[in-house]
Amino acid sequence: MLLTLTIFALLIVGIVMVYSASAIWANYKFGDSFYFAKRQLLFAGVGIIAMFFIMNIPYLTWRKYAKPILIVCFILLIAVLIPGVGMVRGGARSWIGVGAFSIQPAEFMKLGLIIFLSAYLSANQKYITSFKKGFLPALLLIFVAFGLIMLQPDLGTGAVLVLTCMVMIFIAGARISHFIGLGILGMIGFLGLIISAPYRIDRITAFLNPWEDPLGDGFQIIQSLYAIGPGGLMGMGLGQSLQKFYYLPEPHNDFIFAILAEELGFIGGTFVLLLFLLLLWRGIRISLAAPDTYGSLLGLGIIGMISLQVMINISVVIGLIPVTGITLPFLSYGGSSLTLILCSIGIVLNISKYARL
Repeated sequence: MLLTLTIFALLIVGIVMVYSASAIWANYKFGDSFYFAKRQLLFAGVGIIAMFFIMNIPYLTWRKYAKPILIVCFILLIAVLIPGVGMVRGGARSWIGVGAFSIQPAEFMKLGLIIFLSAYLSANQKYITSFKKGFLPALLLIFVAFGLIMLQPDLGTGAVLVLTCMVMIFIAGARISHFIGLGILGMIGFLGLIISAPYRIDRITAFLNPWEDPLGDGFQIIQSLYAIGPGGLMGMGLGQSLQKFYYLPEPHNDFIFAILAEELGFIGGTFVLLLFLLLLWRGIRISLAAPDTYGSLLGLGIIGMISLQVMINISVVIGLIPVTGITLPFLSYGGSSLTLILCSIGIVLNISKYARL
């Protein structure tokens, strides 16, 4: 019940803030200030129905269909790369669909891989300390998925997927030495990805010194900080943001927390963060109380995915890390992300029915 109430509280805040952050742009572009808010409400409604439906499916069912689910996710990831099938938005070929109604296969891969890895790690836990028999097969699968996502390209989603899977493997009992070696290779690979794409170098430069190019690569983070700063303790008041007047790009999407901080201040931002911490605490408690290893890994993987996405998004908004293009769970506008996360929560809620709390 506590987890469900927390989710509904986040959804309500999200819908209100999507309207507040998008009303000006929606009215200008579509002649309807409620355009994005109505769609977000629709996505939330579909997601809530899916969440309650999935909540009544025994979580062990997902273990039975883990392989077919993963195969479908891989097929979608490959399909999105085909010209004429995948839709290009914001420079990335990440969507499949017709017009405004589309899905983002990378979002589904995150959940599909969590379901499969939970099944694999629980069935092969005795081999997880072996690099060749346990660690390497899981690693290869993760990086094939990561590679397909990077072909879109979508570094933010790929990073969340990899980090979530690494957390799951660590919890399953992998050796620290394997992670040290992997970390060194990962840093080399990460540097290679940055060097291979000039726009990523520009994002790093903008992160280090956004004022070097305030009207170019540094524009987004500067406008985000301009939104957060005036918010102060109490905020400027709901609906009173100035940065949403065509200053801050994507105010209802990736940078919605900046508008929230501007309008609701430190108190409003802290309230939202406390809701996320409550979700994290409750999710971990449910997962650790699951009756089997599969349930624990599945729950922890889902909660870990959501928590990592929250950490990355807010870190970007307040200027702690470079811009990555990650949405804020439950709050940012977006159908695929919101529906997928609510479906994931449905699985956690089902695990709670069997948990020894």
